[in-house]
Order: sequence, then structure tokens, then C-alpha cells
Amino acid sequence: MEKQMKFAFYPGCTVESEQYSYEISAREVFSKLGIQLIDVEGFSCCGYPLKSVSLPAWSYLSARNLALAEKIGLEVLPLCNGCNLSFREVSHYLEANHDLKGHVRTQLSSEGLPFTGNVKSWHILEVLHDVVGVEKIQSAVSRPLKGLKVATHYGCHALRPGEIEILDDPEDPHYLEELIAPLGAKVEDYPERLDCCGQGLAITTGKTALTISSAKLKAIQDCGFDAVITVCPFCMKMLDSKQNAIRVTTQTDINLPVLYYTQLLGLAMGISAEKLGLNLNLSPIGEIQKKLEGN
Repeated sequence: MEKQMKFAFYPGCTVESEQYSYEISAREVFSKLGIQLIDVEGFSCCGYPLKSVSLPAWSYLSARNLALAEKIGLEVLPLCNGCNLSFREVSHYLEANHDLKGHVRTQLSSEGLPFTGNVKSWHILEVLHDVVGVEKIQSAVSRPLKGLKVATHYGCHALRPGEIEILDDPEDPHYLEELIAPLGAKVEDYPERLDCCGQGLAITTGKTALTISSAKLKAIQDCGFDAVITVCPFCMKMLDSKQNAIRVTTQTDINLPVLYYTQLLGLAMGISAEKLGLNLNLSPIGEIQKKLEGN
């Protein structure tokens, strides 16, 4: 079967409003790997913030985005762990709740949108690992990242809840590690690998959220890693942009580069830092660039 190389591209609200470097770097590397990212007119919020408030409202918003992709015959590639989870959950729940599914389909039909519930939402790591493939990624590397020791951070919504079959093994994931290895960087396990970044508590109890982030970053830093690699814009907000707030709040000396995997991949492919949006990261990315220049 021919692999799908074209996807309805869904950056998500957080990426489009503040995490611009994720979209910039994703578009750059995917275009060079032969994956077409198709912008879809009408995409809106995935609805996830409404899930605990109104199940019908969340179901409609989430399903509507899938219906827009279905209308043009494509499956969806979100950049956000939370958006991917929302799309996968809505398909799962509507399949089990025929009354709600009928209600959603009626609403969507008034907009001329079909909804079968069969459109798949792909996690970015699935596309890179299962569609592009590790071998092709390795062949695209022109500047091996030798000398770098990096820690992975998947983000909770990439792996849980396990019954939705979101991505990989929720207890012992390996996709991200297998995608980093061909870039030439050294990737190792560490006890806190699957710990939360704290973002889920950021709105209600900010200090607690920063304390959780601090504990994770300090553990990584103490293990001697050069950087943290993530695929989640919410986790990036906590681990990258909140380091100054973490230092002030927890009195912990944190100074650790944090990158999106797409940025790390782009560096290994020889793409310039500017084209990868590295200037938009708020953690000390310059340390990584200095180390690479010294190799």
C-alpha cells in the first residue's frame, strides 16, 4: 500500500498564537522530507477547552475539524498533543454514543460537511516514524549532531489515556528516541522521563506548575543532558519560556536549552537556525549552537 504523503495540516491555537517556531520548523523539515502539509480553510479550535464544560459543544467543534479534512479527502496532522488527543477521543466517544454522533452529524450537515468518524488524526511522531521512516530521516542528515546528549519529553497527552491508542507504549515509549538516534545525538533514559511538565496546573495554581517544571528540568540538568527535546507546544511553554519564572519562584538554578524535535531534525539536516525559528526559543539555545560549531 502506498504511504500517505499529504495531510490536512492543523497547527492548533497555541502554535498559531505563540509557539510560532513549531510551525516554522515543521513546515521547513516536512517539505524537505516529501510530506505535503495542506492548509485547510475553516479549521478552528479543537474544542478541548470545552470538554469539561459541554460534551456536545466539544464534540461538535472537534468533529467539525475532522469533517473539514474528510471533505477534501485527507487525514489530519496536528502539531499539538492536546489537539491530537481531542480528535482521537471524539472519534472514540462518538462511535460509542450513537445519539450524540447523530446530533453532531445533523449539525455538520447544515454546513454541508460530511462526518463518518473514519478520518484519522496522526501524531507528528507517527508521521515521522511510520510514514517518513527512520531510514529516510537518517539519509537526510547532512550535519550529524555528534557530541550532543539530549533528554526526551513526550508530554502527557501524547501517551495517555492508553485505551485511546494515542501513540506508542504509554509506559515505555520509544518513537522519539528512535527518531533522535539517526541524527547523531546521544539519547538516554532518565527516571523522570514520563513526568508531567506541570502545564495542566498553570492557570489554577501557577506556583505549583512552576515547581513541577523545576523538578523535571533540574533532574535533566543534573543528569548532564545538553538539551530537552519535546513535541508538545504546551510543554514547550513550561520548559522553555518559563525558565526565568522557575528560577525566581523556586530559587533553582535552571539554564537548559529546550527544542522541538522538528528544530533538532532541521539542524541535523543542515537547515539554518533562522529557518527553524530558533531565535524564538526563550531557553539558552545558543549553547547548543556553540557546541555544534565546536564539533
